[in-house]
Parts: sequence; structure tokens; C-alpha cells
Amino acid sequence: MIEPRLPGAADFAVAAERIGVDSLWVPEVWGYDALTGLAYLAAKTSSIKLGTFVVQLGSRSPALLATSALSLQELSGGRFLLGVGTSGPRVMEGWHGVRFRKPVQTTRETIEIVRIVSRGQRLEHPGEIYPLPLPDSSGAALRPQVRPADVPVYVAAMGPLNLRLTGELADGWLGNAVIAEAADVYLGPLREGAEKAGRTIADLDLVAPVAVEIHDDDASANAAARRHADGYAFTIGAMGADGRNFYNDAFSRLGYGAEVQAVAELWQAGKRDEARRAVPLDLGRLTNLLGTPDALRERVRQYRAAGMTTLLAKLDGEPASQLVTLERLLEIVNSA
Repeated sequence: MIEPRLPGAADFAVAAERIGVDSLWVPEVWGYDALTGLAYLAAKTSSIKLGTFVVQLGSRSPALLATSALSLQELSGGRFLLGVGTSGPRVMEGWHGVRFRKPVQTTRETIEIVRIVSRGQRLEHPGEIYPLPLPDSSGAALRPQVRPADVPVYVAAMGPLNLRLTGELADGWLGNAVIAEAADVYLGPLREGAEKAGRTIADLDLVAPVAVEIHDDDASANAAARRHADGYAFTIGAMGADGRNFYNDAFSRLGYGAEVQAVAELWQAGKRDEARRAVPLDLGRLTNLLGTPDALRERVRQYRAAGMTTLLAKLDGEPASQLVTLERLLEIVNSA
């Protein structure tokens, strides 16, 4: 994960490419957009893949998203990966002014439209969310003025329906809070979707985002796990709307339903410190790579055995220290 706007980011990207990192991913929330930063990194690098984690569906029309993706694919020499996600009602309705409805169908139709445009075909799409051209309108079925190109689509999905859709249609899955020991909570629906489409889960790149901290001893690693667990209190307590929190639903399916409910109640009662302390330590420990090199090596083996194909490292600190951690992580992964 990289923030292109930060000082030293471009040099870090070049160094990451040099040491053999496969891909860089740029986040997008309600601040700097991901696509502009990736265009900047594309101009500074030559071979490393460049992905969005994630573009919020509904923030751009599917056709504009498709042509933006194709622009980056052209500018980067075919290195762009389009990571998309539905976000949630607080962001979509509060920031973008777009109604949050039928997220799974929205994801399906967006992928369909992106692929129509990417093939250079005339844009006709008889959808429920995006019927194009609009019925009873003066709209025309236009042919895109772009060079056709493949745009790999990755979907950030947590719920079973969206996971099945991802398995059916996407090129990759962007996970969140992936615990190797319980990975089948996610991979089961992905597998079902893939089989529905006549393929296997091996046809997808399965991405697990993990904070990475390499420690000298178990005590400091446990302190880091506690810190990361504390960070989930905001996600659990504040990210939902109308009584629904997609993260909490996923945490419940991972086996932490009662604990998550307690954290949410404490947070919403204004007891923020108590909420942080109530987050299970394992949510910080098992969803990240925190520990000694030997411990991280074992966690990498477990992710690999679970079927994950890509680890997306989230690093803190100055670019120079991040690069040191990244080099050590590559050594650990290669020896696992």
C-alpha cells in the first residue's frame, strides 16, 4: 500500500520495483483519489503492477470508470489493476450524494459495463441499476474512443453474496480482516461463485492486506497486536449505518460475534477506551503480520496453505524504514 502524495513515495515505488515487489496499491476513501496518484507512479516506474484499493462504486459512472482504467492501462504499459468496492451508505450518501442500494447488483453491472467498454464495443447494457442508453431518453449507444485492452478487475468483498459474485466474475479478490485459520468463511462463497461460472478459485488472485511489523521478541509483538486490535474499535463501533455494519457481519462469521457486539455497544455509549480494550486480541494478531521473523514465516506459510496468493503489506514510518521492512519481509516470504 502506498500514498503517492507523500514525500519520498515515488522513490519508494522505484525501490520496491527494484527489489522485486509485484504490485503497489493506492487507497481511496474521501480524500485524495487513487487514479491520479497511480498515473504519477506509472510515470516513475516501468514494470511493477499498479492497483486501486479501492475505487468506490457509484463515485464515477461505470463508463467513466472504464475509460479511466483504460487510460491508466495505456499510460502504464498494461500494468493497471482495477480494484473496486461498494463502500457503504455513510460515504456514498454523505460524500458522493449517491443512494446506497443493491450493492451486489451494482458491482455486477459495473463489471459488465467496464468489460463492454474495454472490448471497444458499443455501450448497450440492459441493466437494473445502469440501463444504457437510458430508456425513454435521447441517449445514444456510443462506441468508446479507446484502444481495447484487458483490465483485470479485483473486488473488495466481505459478504457471502458479493463473494459469490466475485468468484463468478472477477479476476481477483481484495480481502479484509483475513484470518488464515478461518479463511474458508470467505473462500467458500468465492469457490461457489467460481464453480457457477465454470472455473475454479485458482483462477482468481486472492489478496490479503496485512499490516507488517517485524519485532525482536514476543512481548513487543503482543503489544503491537494489542495496538492493532484497539484500532478495530472504530471500525466496529462507527462504520455501520441503520443498524448494519458489514465489517461486524464478517467478524461474526469469523467467530467473534458476541465480542464484536460488546465493542459496538461500548463505543456507541461513548466508552471509547473500554471499547478498544474489549476488542479481541486475535483480531489484531491474526489479521496482520506482527512478530519475530520466525513467527512471520509461519504466518506466511499459513496464508499460503489457506489459498491466499498475494500479501498486500501495509507499512508505517518513513519511506526508508518502510523499505527496510519490505526487504526483510521479502526474505521471510521467500524462505517460508
